[in-house]
Amino acid sequence: MAVGAAGIVALESLTPPDAFAAGIEQRLHREVRTGSTPLLDEAVAEIEEYFDRRRRSFDLPIDLSDRPAWDRAVLEAVSAIPYGAVMTYGDVARLVDRPGAARAVGGAVGRSPIGIVVPCHRVIAAGGRLGGYGRDGYASREAPLAVKRELLALEGVMVEASGRLTGPRMAATLRESGEGPREDLP
Repeated sequence: MAVGAAGIVALESLTPPDAFAAGIEQRLHREVRTGSTPLLDEAVAEIEEYFDRRRRSFDLPIDLSDRPAWDRAVLEAVSAIPYGAVMTYGDVARLVDRPGAARAVGGAVGRSPIGIVVPCHRVIAAGGRLGGYGRDGYASREAPLAVKRELLALEGVMVEASGRLTGPRMAATLRESGEGPREDLP
């Protein structure tokens, strides 16, 4: 995790520490210093509470000021998806007034530098498929998807072995969006 003066700038789980620091330096054009700060300590505490199931939302400032306007708009919409719920890429596209831009939403979500706190794991493909997760080249495609499955399961969203989501929250999301096979809905 990395923080700046305005908030969290990055949170990744599969990137090796040296590569993470180098990526931050390249992205923000400044040297990365290691050590503790009050914001970093608070962020670590909130993440631990989330994994202990004692926290469902975060009270942390995030800093996406270096991201393009499109990415910021998409990630702001993604930040509003509640704990234990999911939305499709198409749902998010409609939220940012760009219906039909589901693939572009997927690109913005995939470029998110702040995992978990910006809950990109709650964004899924049409029809209840898991979709993708993450963007770094340090793991197979399956490793980030395993993280996405684990985060969704932590929040009570069940994922079948096939990669399709199940459960009442998924059904309600699909019914509201009009996406997905209707026979799968209760």
